[in-house]
Amino acid sequence: MSGEHWEELKPGGLRFVYGNGQFPPGLDSFLLASLPRLKPGLRVCDLGCGTGLLGLLLLQRQRELMVTGLDIQPEAVRLANLAAEANGLTGRMSALLGDLREAPLSAGRFDLAVCNPPYFPAGSGLPPRSGARRAARMEVACTLEDVCRAASRLLRWGGAFCLIHKPERLTDLLCTLRRWGLEPKRLRMVSLRAETAPSLLLLESRRGGRPGLAVEEPLILETPGGAPTAELNRIYFREEEPL
Repeated sequence: MSGEHWEELKPGGLRFVYGNGQFPPGLDSFLLASLPRLKPGLRVCDLGCGTGLLGLLLLQRQRELMVTGLDIQPEAVRLANLAAEANGLTGRMSALLGDLREAPLSAGRFDLAVCNPPYFPAGSGLPPRSGARRAARMEVACTLEDVCRAASRLLRWGGAFCLIHKPERLTDLLCTLRRWGLEPKRLRMVSLRAETAPSLLLLESRRGGRPGLAVEEPLILETPGGAPTAELNRIYFREEEPL
């Protein structure tokens, strides 16, 4: 169908799709997919799944997952389910149409929740013209509070919630997570180069976890010469992950 763009995560790997009205696949989803510690059998919920890229990235790393996506945009949900079918993953990946503020899913059902949320409060800056892009970038369809509340309800006790966000929202993020019973456990800053300030952060929290935050070494994207680092190449499946 015209307007649909298909690409491979790696040669011979899973294929993902996006439409003209959505943001093309970006760095954020690839970075977030590298954060969770995956093992076979995990039940995963992707809040605001879009066209399913994040779920496919997780399944590329660990095929024995059960991924359920949730999104408010009918066209994104259609494309996510189309990608699941095209990859032969209909038994392992599905997307549901729904508002995460009223998630039509059972409480305590999931081991892992992931989210690439809108970074900016509504009314800050010039919003994108496309409704789908506006919802992905700005807190117009859901707020940080909404996302944390949904993750807390859907996760089992001890389940993990992983997300990516902007460093300037770190205080908001930590306070909101703890307010909903999600204890921050792992924090990793992302910088373009070793000498530059962080531009993104990766954070894992645990439902009902004990206090204690591990600040991990920064994730650096470029070498001093401007080439991708070995870790970024692994994140993009250009190199094999070490055993």
